[in-house]
Amino acid sequence: MTDHATSSVTHPSAPSGSGHNAGAAYAGCPVSPEAVPLSGIAYQQSPAVVYQEMRRLHGPVAPVLLDGGIPAWLVLGYPELSYVTAHDDLFARDSRRWNQWENIPADWPLLPFVGYQPSVLFTEGAEHQRRSGVISAALEEVDQFELGVNCRRIADELIDGFVGSGEAELMSAYAHPVPMRAAVEMCGMAAGNTDTDDLVSDLRTSLDASEGEDPVAAYVRVQERIQRLVKDKRAQPGPDVASRMLTNSAGLTDDEVVQDLISVIAAAQQPTANWICNTLRLLLTDDRFALNVSGGRVSVGQALNEVLWMDTPTQNFIGRWAVRDTQLGGRRIKAGDCVVLGLAAANTDPQIWPQGDLGAEGNGAHLSFSNGEHRCPYPAPLLADVIARTAVETLLERLPDVVLAIEAEELVWRPSVWMRGLTSLPVEFTPSVQ
Repeated sequence: MTDHATSSVTHPSAPSGSGHNAGAAYAGCPVSPEAVPLSGIAYQQSPAVVYQEMRRLHGPVAPVLLDGGIPAWLVLGYPELSYVTAHDDLFARDSRRWNQWENIPADWPLLPFVGYQPSVLFTEGAEHQRRSGVISAALEEVDQFELGVNCRRIADELIDGFVGSGEAELMSAYAHPVPMRAAVEMCGMAAGNTDTDDLVSDLRTSLDASEGEDPVAAYVRVQERIQRLVKDKRAQPGPDVASRMLTNSAGLTDDEVVQDLISVIAAAQQPTANWICNTLRLLLTDDRFALNVSGGRVSVGQALNEVLWMDTPTQNFIGRWAVRDTQLGGRRIKAGDCVVLGLAAANTDPQIWPQGDLGAEGNGAHLSFSNGEHRCPYPAPLLADVIARTAVETLLERLPDVVLAIEAEELVWRPSVWMRGLTSLPVEFTPSVQ
């Protein structure tokens, strides 16, 4: 439930004056001729190898090219990423600072991630503290035991839908809908109705559209649905996150609550869905887990933690923008430069794992929930853990002999340098009656 995972749902809107000349020469280009395109199959299938080579060639901060040849910096080092996220005075979230806006076309594919919106994601200073404080206060009142019970119910209902068939594709049938349903119910929407199901579908499209789908239109429908929810909760508050945000003494407007609720729901879905799926993949393919988890010698918690280190659901996040000229990792960063947070690379930085024992048991110092003022607000990581842990444990309990339906090497990662998740996770198991 990180804020770095939610900006992809914001409606694209570049500052006025944005041009369409993405192929133009970039004034004050922040990168060298050796800039590495931040795209390609290698980032999907073996990103750790790519980041290792980038670190060898460029050090902890590498020059990269975003879609359309737009220059940026990718922070690969753990200390450097920690520094960036801890110094909002140097690396801020308001994307209107970007020195490349004149080169960004109106249909640039990353606009949903960087186009400024008046949501908590792009606020800074006191305003960010006010907005994020409201979210934290609302989430703190979520009963984690009750959330676990609700997640178990949701998981059981989904499993009931395929338990008799002996096979399932877990990404679409399980990993995605569990956190989404849990999030929308937590925010005050009724479970199991068509309106809620449509919201779940549109949120998925706005976050991770398939070919032929329109993420912008889907986002508009999401916003309209959340606007109706906020209107209903303003008239009749209930024991839910939306109502608590509306009644908080900070006095957020309805529009502010709408924007921030979308961020909360989106952050609870896509990263958590990939966390669930990546953990199930680990449990089903790694002998350390596959041979022992049913006997209780290796815990689901260990697998969840290792995934956050090794296959973090959000590989990279765009980003931060330099407030003024500065230095980072031996690089000169100019005011307005875009800095991409390489979360996956930082988590596997050999400087912090000199013995190679990545993902050491009980070590929770990973950066998967980011760091600093814009990190995932407390207690969101705890709630995400409840959702993911319940989903994984319920599936293993209900389907104790579940195995992959294909060879492990046939699994395909989604074509994204931003999110780390499988396109599908087909499994087989002994059919049973509900």
